[in-house]
Amino acid sequence: MGFIVNPVAGMGGSVGLKGTDGEAIVHEAMRRGARPTAGERATKAIVRLKASLPQVNVLTVAGPMGEQVAREAGTEPRVLDLSHTGSPTSADTRMAAKSMADRGVDLILFAGGDGTARDILGASGRQVPMLGVPAGVKMHSAVFGTTPASAGHVAALFLSGSLRAQLRDAEIMDLDEDAVRTGTVSAQLYGYARSPFERRLVQNAKAGSVPGENETLDAVARQVAEGMRDGRIYILGPGTTTRRVAGALGIPSTLLGVDAVLDRKAIGLDLNEQELLRIIEGRRAEILVSVLGGQGSLFGRGNQQISAAVIRRVGRDNITVISTIEKLIALPAGALQVDTGDPEVDAMLTGHIPVITGPHRTVLVKVRA
Repeated sequence: MGFIVNPVAGMGGSVGLKGTDGEAIVHEAMRRGARPTAGERATKAIVRLKASLPQVNVLTVAGPMGEQVAREAGTEPRVLDLSHTGSPTSADTRMAAKSMADRGVDLILFAGGDGTARDILGASGRQVPMLGVPAGVKMHSAVFGTTPASAGHVAALFLSGSLRAQLRDAEIMDLDEDAVRTGTVSAQLYGYARSPFERRLVQNAKAGSVPGENETLDAVARQVAEGMRDGRIYILGPGTTTRRVAGALGIPSTLLGVDAVLDRKAIGLDLNEQELLRIIEGRRAEILVSVLGGQGSLFGRGNQQISAAVIRRVGRDNITVISTIEKLIALPAGALQVDTGDPEVDAMLTGHIPVITGPHRTVLVKVRA
């Protein structure tokens, strides 16, 4: 198995940067206090892989691009030396993927986000199946496990032969991060990778809205806005659905950021994790989020600002979920997904949660970590 880690993947999430493509954004994320998490998430995948397939042979990249994680997880990998000094770049990812494909690996397991998936597809094409450990901010592509452990499990099933016949063409999608930071969603399809698939363990690509949903969502937004209580902080997650709530209140909002509302007025726009924690300190707060279409993600994809610490502070009973019934019917394995990076918070969120699907209409939906 080829194994590649993008060590800076996901660093922009909790600090509100919507991604970490480009050296300048990485430096800005660090300036804002972001810490690397890709290595931790990759370790969970390798530990799960080794539990099912102890004798796996791993070919990886020197240093933080894989070797450190592989050794910490108890493997003795063969190591590619790309003879590069300084911080790893997307060019290093492409070089590693090409070298692994040329050496005939059976699978490339990588830890990163959509940008990393795009780099690997560009370097290795459809020559080698690929599978992602979700470690980025967005992860709209269909090559990722639902969680790091799920990715490790699927990798083990595939390499042991159980999923050899279960390869699918998986979309590689990526957003223009510069456009996202200005509030514009500009997604592009970059191609299709061959990827192992197990329905409960691998996510789908993000899906758009279904025609005819707008009137229902507008009515829900008005109902939610009218029901807001004075003196309580409301955290609005990213997306067009929650933005409708801001519209019903007649206040500004950020399309792909996280905002805060108090007494029907915006008190913070495009907030990061630490800003959210400061705003809700000592106050009653609620979280309003929508469902990521096609994937069913509730927390952990594109809304990392609403971190495990924020969720713990607010409490499970103060989370309001809004979705159309069409999105819920299309949920992979019939459940919503959470992947906050904190096992205790993920466990707290599991079970069933009410989802508002229309005016005065809710359904109970299963939540799975």
